[in-house]
Amino acid sequence: MSKTAKFDRQQVIDKAKDLYWEKGFHATSMRNLQDVVDMRPGSIYAAFGSKEALFKEALARYTEIGLANLQDCEQQVASPLSGLKLFMKNIVIESQCSAPNGMCMLAKTVAELTSEHQELLDAAKESLKRMEAAFAAVLTRAKAVGELAPDKDPQELARCIQVQIAGLRTYAKIHQSEAPLEHMIEDIFSHYPFH
Repeated sequence: MSKTAKFDRQQVIDKAKDLYWEKGFHATSMRNLQDVVDMRPGSIYAAFGSKEALFKEALARYTEIGLANLQDCEQQVASPLSGLKLFMKNIVIESQCSAPNGMCMLAKTVAELTSEHQELLDAAKESLKRMEAAFAAVLTRAKAVGELAPDKDPQELARCIQVQIAGLRTYAKIHQSEAPLEHMIEDIFSHYPFH
């Protein structure tokens, strides 16, 4: 009879994700992980291989949640562009109160890590590219239904959205409740580069 794991792997990854997201990779110690995921270091190493491997799984989980949220937002509203706007409001405004950290975990990781942890840095960059590709797909659908002018490039607009999200989340972190985030997001969709 094979031994079955005495822990819920997905639950451990989710708890680790929130801890890493809050503290960053370097500031998260094995002791922090042990306390949050309720596993001994030996069990963490046996299940995930290393602190780095668990972090990589946490990044992947964060990305999957982001992609699922984007899809969910698009399904909740009448048009692709409205879905993208709703997603932006959710992750910029709602995350200020509900997330472990208002900053994007991927952007935070890219800012924190150096070539010393190249594999993790590459994983975060790849996840950012996946999010940008998902934005481009939404914008392509928006173009197909006439929400965007024929001369608009979905890939170029996706880069713009990525930059705007990172900037707004940083701005919100600095200015907290004083930031007029909803108005700023409405402005993005009401003006350049969408029209």
